[in-house]
Amino acid sequence: MPATRTEQDSLGKREVPAEAYYGIQTLRAVENFPVSGLRASPHLIRAYALLKLACAETNVSLGALDPDRGRVIEQAAREVAEGKFQEQFVVDVFQAGAGTSFHMNVNEVLANRALELLGKPRGEYASVSPNDHVNFGQSTNDTFPSAAQVASLFALAEVRAGVQVLSAAFRQKSEEFRSSAKSGRTHLKDAMPVTLGSEFRAYATVLDRILETLPAVESALAEIPLGGNAVGTGVNTKPGFRSEAVRRYADHSRLALRVARDPFETMQSRWPLGAAAGWLKTLALELIRIANDIRLLSSGPATGLDEIRVPEIQPGSSIMPGKVNPSAAECLDQIAFRVVASELATSLAVQAGQLEINVMMPLAAYEVLFSSHILAQYLPVFSRTCVEGITANPENLERYLVSSSALLTVLTPRFGYLKVAELVHESARTGRPVRELLVKYQLATPAEAEALLSPASLARLAEPVD
Repeated sequence: MPATRTEQDSLGKREVPAEAYYGIQTLRAVENFPVSGLRASPHLIRAYALLKLACAETNVSLGALDPDRGRVIEQAAREVAEGKFQEQFVVDVFQAGAGTSFHMNVNEVLANRALELLGKPRGEYASVSPNDHVNFGQSTNDTFPSAAQVASLFALAEVRAGVQVLSAAFRQKSEEFRSSAKSGRTHLKDAMPVTLGSEFRAYATVLDRILETLPAVESALAEIPLGGNAVGTGVNTKPGFRSEAVRRYADHSRLALRVARDPFETMQSRWPLGAAAGWLKTLALELIRIANDIRLLSSGPATGLDEIRVPEIQPGSSIMPGKVNPSAAECLDQIAFRVVASELATSLAVQAGQLEINVMMPLAAYEVLFSSHILAQYLPVFSRTCVEGITANPENLERYLVSSSALLTVLTPRFGYLKVAELVHESARTGRPVRELLVKYQLATPAEAEALLSPASLARLAEPVD
C-alpha cells in the first residue's frame, strides 16, 4: 500500500495517509486545530454512528439512497457503534464551530469503511461519498446536537449508576452507625445530639433526591433536532424523513427520543446541554460538601475530631512516617471542582447561540461528557475505597457527646433560658460540670441531675421527634 492517497475537496487536493479511514476534511481539521490532544468521547462516537445508521436506513426506505450503498453504510455505522475504528476519530475536541470537523470525520470514516466493504479503494468517493451519500438529508447543525444529546443520555445513565452505588454505601453505613450517638455541630460549634447514622443517612438521602430530578433533564435531552438539516426546515430531505429517522434512532439507541415540537427552537437553543451541566454541578456541590464532612470528621487523630476512621489506602506523606490522609475524599473534591468549572464553560457555550444555530456546541458537548465520565468512573471507586471501610471511633463520640454544653438545652424547659445560660458560662469559667452546679444551687438532687444528663439520656435526644 502506498504511504498516501490523493483526495480533493472544495479547497483543493491533499495527500491523506493511505491507511487512514478518515479523509481530507479531517486532515485539514487536524492541521488547523492542534489544540489539546483531547479526542471525542466514545459516547459521542457511538451516538453519531447510531444516528448515521438510522439516517441511512431511513433514506433507503424513502428511496433517497440506493440499497447497495445503504447496506454498506449501515454496516460501517454498526461497526463504529460497536467500538471499532475508534483510533480514526482524530479531531481535537476544540475545533471549528458547530462541530463540522468532527461530523466530517464521522462521514469520512463511514464512507471509507463502506468503500472497503464494496471492495473499492479508500477515497473513491464517486462510489460512496461522505457528503452525498453518508450525509444525505443531514447537516452538522441538526446531527451534532442530536448526537451530543444522545451521548449525554448514555453518559448520564452511567453517572446515575455511580450515584446509586454511593447512596447504597452511605445507607449501609447509616444502619451500621444508627446507635452511635454523638454531638451535633452547627456553625462548627457544639449543638444538640445526633447519631453518626443519621448523618450518613442524610448523605444517602440527598443523593437520592438529586437522582429524582434527573428524569426531567433526560426528557429535555431526548427531544432532538434531527431532520431539521441546515436551519430547521428539513431542506433536501424526503417527506417523512424527520419522523422516521428519529424513530429508528430511538430504536437503535434504546432511548425514548422524540421529534422536536419546534424544529427551529431545537436548532437555535442548546439549553438541554445546559440543563445537563447544571444537574451535574448540583450533584458535584453536594459531593464536595459530603467529602469535606468526611475529611472533617476523620481529622486528627490527635488534634482533630477523629470521630470516624477512613480506610488507609496509601501513605499520606513523603516526609512524615505513618501519616495517612483522607486521599479518596480529596480526589472526589478535585473531581467535583472540575465539574463545577465545566458547568461554567457549558453555560458560556449555551448562551453563545446566534439566530439559527449555536456554533459552540463542541465545547458544551465535551464538558458535559467529560464531567459525566469522571464522576461515573470515580463514584464507585470512592464507595469502595472510602465509604465502605469507614469505622466509628466510639470513645471520641461519647467523650464529645457528654462534654458538650449544648446538651444543657434539655434543661431550658425546666429552668429557663437565662438560668441555663448562667450555668453554662459558670461551668466554662470554673471548669465545674453543670451536673455539679445543679446540685450546688439546689436546682436538682444528685439523682435527678444524673437522670437528666446521663449518657443514656443524652443519646435518646439524638432520635428524631415526629
